[in-house]
Amino acid sequence: AGPRSGPFRAGELALAEVRRKHNTTLKLLCRLAAEAVLGSPGGVLPHRDIIGQMPGQVLRTSGGARLLLRRPSLDEYVLLMPRGPTIAYPKDISAMLMMMDIHPGDTVLESGSGSGAMSLFLSRAVGPKGRVLSYEIRDDHHFLAKKNYRRWRSAWEIGHMDEWPDNVEFILKDISTAAADMKSVTLDAVVLDMLNPQCALPVVQPSLKQGGVCAVYLANITQVIDLLDTIRSCKLPFLCERIIEVTHRNWSVLPA
Repeated sequence: AGPRSGPFRAGELALAEVRRKHNTTLKLLCRLAAEAVLGSPGGVLPHRDIIGQMPGQVLRTSGGARLLLRRPSLDEYVLLMPRGPTIAYPKDISAMLMMMDIHPGDTVLESGSGSGAMSLFLSRAVGPKGRVLSYEIRDDHHFLAKKNYRRWRSAWEIGHMDEWPDNVEFILKDISTAAADMKSVTLDAVVLDMLNPQCALPVVQPSLKQGGVCAVYLANITQVIDLLDTIRSCKLPFLCERIIEVTHRNWSVLPA
């Protein structure tokens, strides 16, 4: 994807940062439209006052509050976009991408589209020559993930030189019933974010290339134990390389 270029344009996403008490920051995400207004605790700011401005400037609301305006990063977008299910957080997604060692041009399958967070990061990782197959069993999650993905792509095209790759295929289907789909595809990696990932393993394993990585995102250690028990009892050809918990600690540095 090309570098950011020029001032804000109507139709792209803008991120407003508002400083609050105790050195905290409130982030507001909006899609710019000439007749719209950005509301904040410190007053309103018409979008027409943002359009045409360069990112990185500080503008004042009707109440005098200072807003720092810039284009959102991908991790900020996924944290602020509309959600159905709980998303995989960027810190966890980044760790899984490194574990899977995904390269541009790879074909990756994810099961559990959710709100589309992982889909977006996978889309960027495999690039325009790669492919992401995103399976989701719930229609509300399926349509929300597609909507969030398309919203980011369309806004990106307005604010950047190049298009965001159109490389994610959202599929409304239970992965455990998708064995026939897998016969025509070779997977470089698999990521599972679902309640019962053990149901997906026998389906995706024949299409996963030799030495390919399957990363599984689970909420608690009990689910990890159940998964490992299934792999062992069913003699599935998977080796558990590592189990990790990703921590993230914010620091605040203030004058004495």
